[in-house]
Amino acid sequence: MEEVSMKKVVTRFAPSPTGTLHIGGVRTALFNFVYARQNNGKFLVRIEDTDRERSTKEFENNILENLSSIGLDPDEKPINQSERDEIYIKAAEKILESGNAYWCDCSADELEIMRKEQSASGKKPMYDGRSRDLGLSRSDKTVLRLATPEKGEVIVNDLIRGEIRFNNNELDDLILLRSDGSPTYHLCNVVDDYEQSVTTVIRGEDHISNTPRQIHIQNALGYPSLEYAHLPLVLGTDKKRLSKRNAATSLEEYKEKGYLDSAILNTLARLGWSQGDKEVFYLDDLIKEFKLKDVQKAGAIFDISKLDWLNSQHLSNLSLEEFKQKLKPFLKNLNIELEDHLNVDKLIESMRTSENTLSGISAALEPYYKDIKMYDEKAIEKFIKDKSRLVELRTLLNEIDNWDQETIENVLKDFQVKNELSVPEVNQPIRISLVGSTKSPGLGLTLSIFDKNQAIERIDNLISHIS
Repeated sequence: MEEVSMKKVVTRFAPSPTGTLHIGGVRTALFNFVYARQNNGKFLVRIEDTDRERSTKEFENNILENLSSIGLDPDEKPINQSERDEIYIKAAEKILESGNAYWCDCSADELEIMRKEQSASGKKPMYDGRSRDLGLSRSDKTVLRLATPEKGEVIVNDLIRGEIRFNNNELDDLILLRSDGSPTYHLCNVVDDYEQSVTTVIRGEDHISNTPRQIHIQNALGYPSLEYAHLPLVLGTDKKRLSKRNAATSLEEYKEKGYLDSAILNTLARLGWSQGDKEVFYLDDLIKEFKLKDVQKAGAIFDISKLDWLNSQHLSNLSLEEFKQKLKPFLKNLNIELEDHLNVDKLIESMRTSENTLSGISAALEPYYKDIKMYDEKAIEKFIKDKSRLVELRTLLNEIDNWDQETIENVLKDFQVKNELSVPEVNQPIRISLVGSTKSPGLGLTLSIFDKNQAIERIDNLISHIS
């Protein structure tokens, strides 16, 4: 057999277009991409659309567009399995001619009875090879099965898990061609890996049981052996496979919530892999520092709080102009034009760490662009016992000529000390006037972001609201 190490590394990501791009699939694609780049190899994408009923072009386009949007473009044009039946059928015929496959005419009812009998006797339900030596010919009722070796074992030196052994007597004779002549997943997978010169298969641990079956097909066709690495599954915080019950599952959902591509990739890379105390990684960092052998075997928990924190770090690392460009689409969703604010740069700089996502930051910015439609009534009840102090503060602020942060802060501080009040007693009524709640940057800064007349008008509006 040809040794993998002698060949240029080629990895592949092979999604089925039966849904949008899953966050777990993104991690698989990422690790394949990084491993290829580390080895000056190729990263390929293959669309495994053999499930003709559930596969759609819409889902295929979604997968490819989203991979591209996060910087995981393949090095060659993706191929579709649905367009390659002729190649697969020729491979199946080759296996048949070599004596490593046979025709089977067992009906569904016959197979069901067989499996029930096996289960009743404590055996593993599997096809028992009853058609192996019958010498059946092809018909519209027969399927082509692989003649799996009955003795010995398959040994896989997994790049993550080490040596994994499979007894051949526990592997049944899988179907290569269905009765309608269409090829099955395992055959297509093996043939395409060979045709695309794939050397390294990096995929989820749910494919471990597929590996010995596909190795038998490789051997029957005389194909070279491959490297395998099976990644731990992505789990929710309930330690069950990630699903919509414990978190969003598609990449699009996270992008729509305002998570940066770089933060998503960072979070996914850290699922089951670490590099000392370092937390923040960009794609270039991963290519330099990631090691497949250091990926853990146990399931990796996808914690949204970790994504939130990493996203805040990535947002903080953007320049102001980059940040504004990222923010614009989210503000547009709220019918807000970024540049419509008088002190836009000051505003954005002060609010860029107010929330962990771009959608959250956009929502927090809304009061700075639009009139307050709803106040936090609990905050009003807590901090404004009567409106007299707010009226007094309104008069005080209206008398300020030099409307800048330092002057405003000094005036409010003097008022607080003179009247023996706490900071919240002075600041919170004004803050509620400006943004509708008690949450904003420092009050002096917040006031200076607003035009003086606008600030006074908002205080007047709250006074009227209380009345």
